[in-house]
Amino acid sequence: MLSKKTKYGLKALTYIARRGEETPVQVGEIAKAEFIPQKFLESILLSLRKSGILGSKKGKHGGYYLRKEPSEILMTEVMRILEGPIAMVPCVSLNYYEPCDDCPDETLCSVNKLMIQVRDSTLNVFRNTTLADLSDEKR
Repeated sequence: MLSKKTKYGLKALTYIARRGEETPVQVGEIAKAEFIPQKFLESILLSLRKSGILGSKKGKHGGYYLRKEPSEILMTEVMRILEGPIAMVPCVSLNYYEPCDDCPDETLCSVNKLMIQVRDSTLNVFRNTTLADLSDEKR
């Protein structure tokens, strides 16, 4: 299940991308428009800034802005920053692999085989989806 952190992060990024302006967007504006608790949103945007997806400007006309074009921001990057590993179990994770305690042989494990398919399908969607796809007004 998608965490609220990730859901709110995606909504905030989409809001910023839809604005399409050079001026930074204030946290309060995003929070109000997307019905996100402002304090929670601040911590999410800080994570996205630390990762390099967002930039920020302080002051009266400050706020957050995208550091790349929306078409260059892949959902794999965003999901890993906000959600962590994409794989549902650690034994199939590409970046966070860990063997399962209860599985003596992954090659014979039916759960492992299924989760590899799930991971690959999910990665295919995330690798082929950008922030531009989410922020596209044509629905």
